[in-house]
Amino acid sequence: MSTDPKQEWDALLAANRTAEALAVLEQQARTGNAPACFRLAGLYLIGAVVPRDLPLAREFLRRAVRIGHVDAALLDVALTANGTGGPASWPTARALLDQAARSDPVAAAQRNLLAEMDLTVDGRPVRRRLSMALAKTPRILRFERLFTPAECAHVARTATDLLEPAMIVDPVTGRDAVNPIRTSDAAVIGPAREDLVIRALNHRIAAISGTETDQGEALTVLRYRPGQQYRQHLDTIGQTRNQRVLTVIVYLNDGFTGGETVFAKAGLTIRPRAGDAILFANTTANGMPDPTAQHAGLPVAQGAKWIATRWIRARAFDPWIGPEAA
Repeated sequence: MSTDPKQEWDALLAANRTAEALAVLEQQARTGNAPACFRLAGLYLIGAVVPRDLPLAREFLRRAVRIGHVDAALLDVALTANGTGGPASWPTARALLDQAARSDPVAAAQRNLLAEMDLTVDGRPVRRRLSMALAKTPRILRFERLFTPAECAHVARTATDLLEPAMIVDPVTGRDAVNPIRTSDAAVIGPAREDLVIRALNHRIAAISGTETDQGEALTVLRYRPGQQYRQHLDTIGQTRNQRVLTVIVYLNDGFTGGETVFAKAGLTIRPRAGDAILFANTTANGMPDPTAQHAGLPVAQGAKWIATRWIRARAFDPWIGPEAA
Protein backbone atom coordinates (compact mmCIF):
# COMPACT_ATOMS: atom_id res chain seq x y z
CA MET A 1 0.00 0.00 0.00
CA SER A 2 1.30 3.48 -0.85
CA THR A 3 2.46 5.68 2.04
CA ASP A 4 0.72 8.66 0.40
CA PRO A 5 -2.53 9.06 2.42
CA LYS A 6 -4.50 10.30 -0.59
CA GLN A 7 -3.42 7.39 -2.75
CA GLU A 8 -4.14 5.05 0.16
CA TRP A 9 -7.75 6.14 0.69
CA ASP A 10 -8.40 6.30 -3.07
CA ALA A 11 -7.15 2.72 -3.43
CA LEU A 12 -9.29 1.55 -0.51
CA LEU A 13 -12.41 3.22 -1.90
CA ALA A 14 -11.74 1.74 -5.35
CA ALA A 15 -11.51 -1.70 -3.73
CA ASN A 16 -14.83 -1.15 -1.89
CA ARG A 17 -13.00 -1.28 1.45
CA THR A 18 -15.13 1.61 2.66
CA ALA A 19 -14.67 1.20 6.39
CA GLU A 20 -10.88 1.17 6.07
CA ALA A 21 -10.94 4.16 3.71
CA LEU A 22 -13.10 6.14 6.11
CA ALA A 23 -10.78 5.27 8.98
CA VAL A 24 -7.78 6.59 7.04
CA LEU A 25 -9.67 9.73 5.99
CA GLU A 26 -10.91 10.44 9.51
CA GLN A 27 -7.44 9.92 10.98
CA GLN A 28 -5.98 12.34 8.43
CA ALA A 29 -8.80 14.83 9.07
CA ARG A 30 -7.99 14.77 12.79
CA THR A 31 -4.41 15.74 12.00
CA GLY A 32 -5.56 18.78 10.01
CA ASN A 33 -5.30 17.35 6.49
CA ALA A 34 -7.49 19.71 4.38
CA PRO A 35 -7.88 17.34 1.38
CA ALA A 36 -9.06 14.58 3.74
CA CYS A 37 -11.68 16.91 5.27
CA PHE A 38 -12.78 17.96 1.79
CA ARG A 39 -13.01 14.35 0.59
CA LEU A 40 -15.09 13.37 3.62
CA ALA A 41 -17.37 16.32 2.99
CA GLY A 42 -17.86 15.16 -0.60
CA LEU A 43 -18.61 11.58 0.42
CA TYR A 44 -21.27 12.61 2.92
CA LEU A 45 -22.65 15.16 0.48
CA ILE A 46 -23.29 12.74 -2.38
CA GLY A 47 -23.93 9.65 -0.24
CA ALA A 48 -22.05 7.40 -2.64
CA VAL A 49 -20.24 5.03 -0.26
CA VAL A 50 -21.72 6.28 3.02
CA PRO A 51 -25.27 7.35 3.87
CA ARG A 52 -25.90 10.93 2.82
CA ASP A 53 -25.52 13.25 5.81
CA LEU A 54 -25.69 16.88 4.74
CA PRO A 55 -25.03 18.46 8.18
CA LEU A 56 -21.98 16.21 8.65
CA ALA A 57 -20.79 17.10 5.16
CA ARG A 58 -20.96 20.78 6.09
CA GLU A 59 -19.00 20.11 9.29
CA PHE A 60 -16.11 18.52 7.39
CA LEU A 61 -16.35 21.22 4.74
CA ARG A 62 -15.94 23.98 7.32
CA ARG A 63 -12.90 22.19 8.74
CA ALA A 64 -11.33 22.20 5.28
CA VAL A 65 -12.13 25.90 4.86
CA ARG A 66 -10.55 26.79 8.18
CA ILE A 67 -7.36 24.99 7.12
CA GLY A 68 -7.34 26.96 3.84
CA HIS A 69 -8.81 24.66 1.15
CA VAL A 70 -9.85 26.96 -1.75
CA ASP A 71 -12.36 24.62 -3.41
CA ALA A 72 -13.95 23.93 -0.03
CA ALA A 73 -14.44 27.66 0.46
CA LEU A 74 -16.35 28.02 -2.82
CA LEU A 75 -18.46 24.95 -2.08
CA ASP A 76 -19.25 26.32 1.38
CA VAL A 77 -20.46 29.57 -0.23
CA ALA A 78 -22.85 27.68 -2.50
CA LEU A 79 -24.26 25.45 0.22
CA THR A 80 -24.67 28.37 2.61
CA ALA A 81 -26.74 30.25 0.03
CA ASN A 82 -29.04 27.35 -0.89
CA GLY A 83 -29.42 25.94 2.61
CA THR A 84 -27.82 22.52 2.15
CA GLY A 85 -27.08 20.97 5.54
CA GLY A 86 -28.14 24.09 7.43
CA PRO A 87 -30.19 27.30 7.23
CA ALA A 88 -29.96 29.24 3.96
CA SER A 89 -28.38 32.68 4.35
CA TRP A 90 -27.56 34.89 1.39
CA PRO A 91 -25.84 37.59 3.53
CA THR A 92 -23.57 34.99 5.14
CA ALA A 93 -22.80 33.47 1.74
CA ARG A 94 -21.92 36.90 0.34
CA ALA A 95 -19.57 37.54 3.26
CA LEU A 96 -17.90 34.17 2.71
CA LEU A 97 -17.52 34.92 -1.00
CA ASP A 98 -15.97 38.32 -0.25
CA GLN A 99 -13.50 36.62 2.08
CA ALA A 100 -12.61 33.97 -0.53
CA ALA A 101 -12.25 36.63 -3.23
CA ARG A 102 -9.25 38.14 -1.43
CA SER A 103 -7.05 35.28 -2.58
CA ASP A 104 -9.06 33.34 -5.19
CA PRO A 105 -9.56 34.81 -8.69
CA VAL A 106 -12.57 32.53 -9.34
CA ALA A 107 -14.34 33.90 -6.27
CA ALA A 108 -13.33 37.43 -7.27
CA ALA A 109 -14.87 36.98 -10.72
CA GLN A 110 -18.13 35.78 -9.18
CA ARG A 111 -18.15 38.71 -6.76
CA ASN A 112 -17.61 41.15 -9.63
CA LEU A 113 -20.45 39.64 -11.66
CA LEU A 114 -22.78 39.87 -8.66
CA ALA A 115 -21.84 43.52 -8.26
CA GLU A 116 -23.38 44.17 -11.69
CA MET A 117 -26.74 42.77 -10.55
CA ASP A 118 -29.45 44.85 -8.88
CA LEU A 119 -30.23 42.62 -5.90
CA THR A 120 -32.00 42.83 -2.57
CA VAL A 121 -30.22 41.93 0.67
CA ASP A 122 -31.35 38.31 0.19
CA GLY A 123 -30.09 38.00 -3.39
CA ARG A 124 -33.40 38.47 -5.19
CA PRO A 125 -33.96 40.84 -8.11
CA VAL A 126 -35.03 44.38 -7.25
CA ARG A 127 -36.83 45.26 -10.43
CA ARG A 128 -39.75 43.53 -12.12
CA ARG A 129 -39.15 42.20 -15.64
CA LEU A 130 -41.66 42.98 -18.37
CA SER A 131 -42.90 40.20 -20.62
CA MET A 132 -44.36 39.84 -24.08
CA ALA A 133 -47.28 37.42 -24.58
CA LEU A 134 -46.63 35.04 -27.47
CA ALA A 135 -49.60 32.68 -27.08
CA LYS A 136 -52.62 32.13 -24.83
CA THR A 137 -53.02 28.34 -25.26
CA PRO A 138 -50.66 27.34 -23.86
CA ARG A 139 -49.65 30.52 -22.03
CA ILE A 140 -46.25 31.48 -23.46
CA LEU A 141 -44.36 34.62 -22.44
CA ARG A 142 -41.09 36.04 -23.71
CA PHE A 143 -38.72 38.06 -21.50
CA GLU A 144 -36.16 39.99 -23.51
CA ARG A 145 -32.59 40.11 -22.19
CA LEU A 146 -33.38 38.26 -18.97
CA PHE A 147 -29.67 37.36 -18.70
CA THR A 148 -26.80 39.64 -19.69
CA PRO A 149 -24.06 38.37 -22.05
CA ALA A 150 -21.69 37.98 -19.07
CA GLU A 151 -24.32 35.99 -17.16
CA CYS A 152 -24.97 33.73 -20.16
CA ALA A 153 -21.23 33.09 -20.48
CA HIS A 154 -20.96 32.26 -16.78
CA VAL A 155 -23.75 29.69 -16.98
CA ALA A 156 -22.16 28.05 -20.02
CA ARG A 157 -18.71 27.96 -18.39
CA THR A 158 -20.14 26.47 -15.20
CA ALA A 159 -21.76 23.68 -17.19
CA THR A 160 -18.99 22.89 -19.66
CA ASP A 161 -17.11 20.24 -17.67
CA LEU A 162 -20.39 18.57 -16.65
CA LEU A 163 -21.74 18.00 -20.16
CA GLU A 164 -22.69 14.45 -21.12
CA PRO A 165 -25.30 12.85 -23.41
CA ALA A 166 -28.72 14.15 -22.38
CA MET A 167 -31.25 12.05 -20.51
CA ILE A 168 -35.00 12.47 -20.27
CA VAL A 169 -37.41 11.54 -17.50
CA ASP A 170 -39.31 8.52 -18.82
CA PRO A 171 -43.03 9.47 -18.77
CA VAL A 172 -44.03 5.96 -17.67
CA THR A 173 -41.39 5.00 -15.09
CA GLY A 174 -40.39 8.51 -14.01
CA ARG A 175 -36.71 7.50 -14.22
CA ASP A 176 -33.90 9.12 -16.19
CA ALA A 177 -33.30 7.37 -19.50
CA VAL A 178 -31.52 7.88 -22.81
CA ASN A 179 -34.03 8.59 -25.53
CA PRO A 180 -33.53 9.42 -29.23
CA ILE A 181 -36.06 12.27 -29.07
CA ARG A 182 -33.35 14.37 -27.36
CA THR A 183 -29.88 14.21 -28.92
CA SER A 184 -28.14 17.08 -27.13
CA ASP A 185 -25.52 17.14 -24.41
CA ALA A 186 -26.70 18.17 -20.95
CA ALA A 187 -25.30 19.39 -17.64
CA VAL A 188 -27.21 19.72 -14.38
CA ILE A 189 -25.94 22.52 -12.15
CA GLY A 190 -26.92 20.99 -8.82
CA PRO A 191 -26.68 22.49 -5.33
CA ALA A 192 -22.94 21.86 -5.02
CA ARG A 193 -22.29 23.82 -8.24
CA GLU A 194 -24.89 26.51 -7.59
CA ASP A 195 -22.51 29.41 -6.97
CA LEU A 196 -23.95 32.77 -5.99
CA VAL A 197 -24.25 33.94 -9.59
CA ILE A 198 -26.26 30.84 -10.51
CA ARG A 199 -28.30 31.21 -7.31
CA ALA A 200 -29.14 34.82 -8.15
CA LEU A 201 -30.19 33.80 -11.66
CA ASN A 202 -32.41 31.06 -10.23
CA HIS A 203 -34.00 33.72 -8.00
CA ARG A 204 -34.58 35.81 -11.13
CA ILE A 205 -36.26 32.89 -12.89
CA ALA A 206 -38.48 32.36 -9.85
CA ALA A 207 -39.43 36.03 -9.91
CA ILE A 208 -40.58 36.06 -13.54
CA SER A 209 -42.57 32.86 -12.99
CA GLY A 210 -44.23 34.06 -9.79
CA THR A 211 -42.95 31.03 -7.88
CA GLU A 212 -40.60 30.30 -5.00
CA THR A 213 -36.99 29.50 -5.87
CA ASP A 214 -37.18 26.11 -4.13
CA GLN A 215 -39.93 25.00 -6.53
CA GLY A 216 -37.39 24.80 -9.34
CA GLU A 217 -35.32 21.80 -10.30
CA ALA A 218 -31.58 22.34 -10.67
CA LEU A 219 -30.72 24.54 -13.62
CA THR A 220 -30.03 22.31 -16.64
CA VAL A 221 -27.83 23.45 -19.52
CA LEU A 222 -28.27 21.86 -22.94
CA ARG A 223 -25.87 22.12 -25.88
CA TYR A 224 -27.11 21.23 -29.36
CA ARG A 225 -24.51 20.74 -32.08
CA PRO A 226 -25.25 20.38 -35.82
CA GLY A 227 -27.94 17.75 -36.40
CA GLN A 228 -28.95 17.56 -32.74
CA GLN A 229 -32.51 18.33 -31.73
CA TYR A 230 -35.30 17.71 -29.23
CA ARG A 231 -38.36 16.28 -30.94
CA GLN A 232 -41.95 17.10 -29.97
CA HIS A 233 -42.50 16.40 -26.27
CA LEU A 234 -44.16 17.53 -23.07
CA ASP A 235 -42.14 18.53 -20.02
CA THR A 236 -44.61 16.97 -17.59
CA ILE A 237 -43.73 13.73 -15.79
CA GLY A 238 -45.87 10.66 -15.24
CA GLN A 239 -46.38 9.12 -11.81
CA THR A 240 -45.41 12.18 -9.79
CA ARG A 241 -47.18 13.94 -6.95
CA ASN A 242 -45.31 17.17 -7.67
CA GLN A 243 -45.77 18.02 -11.33
CA ARG A 244 -43.67 20.29 -13.53
CA VAL A 245 -46.21 23.08 -13.95
CA LEU A 246 -43.98 25.63 -15.68
CA THR A 247 -40.87 25.68 -17.82
CA VAL A 248 -38.42 28.54 -18.31
CA ILE A 249 -35.90 28.36 -21.16
CA VAL A 250 -33.11 30.92 -21.39
CA TYR A 251 -31.22 31.14 -24.67
CA LEU A 252 -27.54 31.52 -23.80
CA ASN A 253 -26.28 32.34 -27.29
CA ASP A 254 -27.23 33.03 -30.88
CA GLY A 255 -25.18 33.14 -34.05
CA PHE A 256 -26.14 29.59 -35.04
CA THR A 257 -28.64 28.48 -37.66
CA GLY A 258 -31.64 26.27 -37.02
CA GLY A 259 -32.53 25.34 -33.45
CA GLU A 260 -35.83 27.22 -33.32
CA THR A 261 -38.30 26.34 -30.55
CA VAL A 262 -41.62 25.26 -32.07
CA PHE A 263 -45.03 24.96 -30.42
CA ALA A 264 -46.83 23.25 -33.27
CA LYS A 265 -50.31 23.29 -31.73
CA ALA A 266 -50.01 27.00 -31.02
CA GLY A 267 -48.64 27.69 -34.51
CA LEU A 268 -45.62 29.40 -32.95
CA THR A 269 -41.94 29.31 -33.92
CA ILE A 270 -39.44 31.11 -31.68
CA ARG A 271 -36.00 32.05 -32.92
CA PRO A 272 -33.46 32.06 -30.10
CA ARG A 273 -31.77 35.32 -29.13
CA ALA A 274 -28.99 35.40 -26.55
CA GLY A 275 -30.24 36.37 -23.10
CA ASP A 276 -33.94 36.07 -23.94
CA ALA A 277 -36.16 33.69 -21.99
CA ILE A 278 -39.49 32.06 -22.64
CA LEU A 279 -41.88 30.85 -19.96
CA PHE A 280 -44.75 28.48 -20.62
CA ALA A 281 -47.30 26.48 -18.69
CA ASN A 282 -47.16 22.69 -18.89
CA THR A 283 -50.47 21.95 -17.19
CA THR A 284 -54.09 22.97 -17.45
CA ALA A 285 -56.08 24.73 -14.74
CA ASN A 286 -56.90 21.37 -13.12
CA GLY A 287 -53.22 20.37 -12.96
CA MET A 288 -53.30 17.85 -15.80
CA PRO A 289 -50.66 17.80 -18.58
CA ASP A 290 -51.64 20.24 -21.31
CA PRO A 291 -51.27 18.64 -24.76
CA THR A 292 -51.06 22.08 -26.40
CA ALA A 293 -47.76 22.63 -24.55
CA GLN A 294 -45.98 20.09 -26.74
CA HIS A 295 -42.88 21.71 -28.18
CA ALA A 296 -39.70 20.86 -30.03
CA GLY A 297 -36.20 22.19 -30.53
CA LEU A 298 -35.53 21.98 -34.24
CA PRO A 299 -32.23 20.52 -35.48
CA VAL A 300 -29.26 22.88 -35.42
CA ALA A 301 -27.85 23.37 -38.92
CA GLN A 302 -24.64 25.25 -38.16
CA GLY A 303 -22.87 26.25 -34.97
CA ALA A 304 -23.95 25.25 -31.47
CA LYS A 305 -27.06 26.23 -29.55
CA TRP A 306 -26.82 26.63 -25.76
CA ILE A 307 -29.87 26.95 -23.52
CA ALA A 308 -30.51 26.88 -19.78
CA THR A 309 -33.75 25.24 -18.66
CA ARG A 310 -35.45 25.32 -15.28
CA TRP A 311 -38.45 23.08 -14.71
CA ILE A 312 -40.67 24.44 -11.96
CA ARG A 313 -42.75 22.15 -9.78
CA ALA A 314 -46.13 22.74 -8.17
CA ARG A 315 -44.51 22.63 -4.73
CA ALA A 316 -41.04 22.76 -3.19
CA PHE A 317 -38.60 20.33 -4.78
CA ASP A 318 -35.56 18.69 -3.17
CA PRO A 319 -32.71 18.91 -5.72
CA TRP A 320 -30.77 16.15 -3.90
CA ILE A 321 -33.31 13.45 -4.69
CA GLY A 322 -33.50 13.91 -8.47
CA PRO A 323 -36.59 14.39 -10.66
CA GLU A 324 -37.41 10.67 -10.82
CA ALA A 325 -37.90 10.46 -7.04
CA ALA A 326 -40.13 13.50 -6.62
